[in-house]
Amino acid sequence: MVDARGVTKDFGPVQAVKGVDLSIVPGELFGLIGHNGAGKSTLFKMMLGLIPASSGQIHLDGEAVGGPRFRDVRRRIGYLPENVVLYDNLTGLETLHFFADLKTVPRSSCTVLLDKVGLGHARTRRVREYSKGMRQRLGFAQALLGQPRLLFLDEPTTGLDPEAIRDFYRILRELRDDGVTMVLTSHILAEIQERVDRLAIMEDGRIRACGSVQALREAMNLPLTLEIAGGAGLREQVTRVLAGLEVERIDETGSLIHIRLPREAKMPALTRLATLGETLRDLQVHEPSLEDVFFGYRN
Repeated sequence: MVDARGVTKDFGPVQAVKGVDLSIVPGELFGLIGHNGAGKSTLFKMMLGLIPASSGQIHLDGEAVGGPRFRDVRRRIGYLPENVVLYDNLTGLETLHFFADLKTVPRSSCTVLLDKVGLGHARTRRVREYSKGMRQRLGFAQALLGQPRLLFLDEPTTGLDPEAIRDFYRILRELRDDGVTMVLTSHILAEIQERVDRLAIMEDGRIRACGSVQALREAMNLPLTLEIAGGAGLREQVTRVLAGLEVERIDETGSLIHIRLPREAKMPALTRLATLGETLRDLQVHEPSLEDVFFGYRN
């Protein structure tokens, strides 16, 4: 659905995007993460045809961005920018009517979309009375106009409360089940790590790594943490059964023991810990977070 090859973007002497290669398959929920200035928004704008690439090629749904048939492809694209700018004097429903007319979409779909994003109760209120989170949801509704097959969402949960974030990702799951391809950026890594199918880490205009969260964890070979709970003297028993294994450290916090060890030592450690039997009350394996992975690739 999205294919970029050797894409660069120069702003005078500054090269914001440097030879990006990226492929996103149909029906995928794809994350694009990176620090401010990494080139994410610039790449988004080139994919949307809002700014031209300095070199390289981008194809969406098989058509070249800026090519003779790209206008037809754009009708099947939805876009939620990072900073949503709306007309304060229009109501929520009037705002969607305005965008529906621009997209040549029937106005009849607007009320349904406002209900979908949780703004049905505020459809006759003027946008100037909307909170930041309500404006964000209205921006999301306009991105969904026309049942797009490809969605670009730039920091889409900015200003949303936890309930609204949950509802937002519920809608994304429904869209993915319907075959919609979605590309989103987010600075809230914990929020997306269990929700995206794959992601790319972008730094200094380049793609540093691309894959599922688990694949990136394994590629980085970051250490795991085993968290166990048990009775008195547990630390001494744990230290004894793990003797000879490569263990980075063993920490004790209250009734919990935290064991940090290399990934390849996980199964041998679990096998040995199982010999403690009823001494163990609980055991959990904690994988490195997406934040750990992100900073691992940056270091």
